[in-house]
Amino acid sequence: MTLRIAAFAGSLSNPSRTRALVESAASRAAARFGAEAFVHDLSDLQPSLGMAGSLGELHPKGRAIVDDILSADALIVGSPVYKGSYTGLFKHLFDLIDPQALAGKPVLLTATGGGDRHALVIEHQLRPLFAFFEAAVLPTGVYAGGADFQDGQPSSDALLARLDRAVDQLAPWLGRPRADPRIERPAALAAL
Repeated sequence: MTLRIAAFAGSLSNPSRTRALVESAASRAAARFGAEAFVHDLSDLQPSLGMAGSLGELHPKGRAIVDDILSADALIVGSPVYKGSYTGLFKHLFDLIDPQALAGKPVLLTATGGGDRHALVIEHQLRPLFAFFEAAVLPTGVYAGGADFQDGQPSSDALLARLDRAVDQLAPWLGRPRADPRIERPAALAAL
């Protein structure tokens, strides 16, 4: 059985640094664990998300995306920082999800912002949200500021190392990581 990783970017922008970060995390995790990864955007749920009072009110494509998120073996989520928190429609989506639906599911948290002053959004906003769901939130969250990107793609060495560290923490749920010869890994991470 192939492992499935669902990734969700909570940004309405296209292109989006949040999408690029979530996509990078998903592709690294898929390569590391021999899994399939599916990346979805907040805009994929439009226009019905804003009007939905329940999951049943989403259009069929939107409902299929939520079903993909809920049935995946692991979840990667990301949100841009707006006024110190995640986006409103991102939160609205998770407001529609049953509180037990994500219990025990491993979740890698990511966020993007213009600068480093928003880096605590993962600890102060995203982590409590997924703790409410009793999800198995990974210890390492990945925040990326504007300087961490080049041509819209994650590029800084520190960011990519943190991303690999977070992806490696999926091992208890997805199995032993496969070696990726393209990535030079520190000895401490190679033991995972």
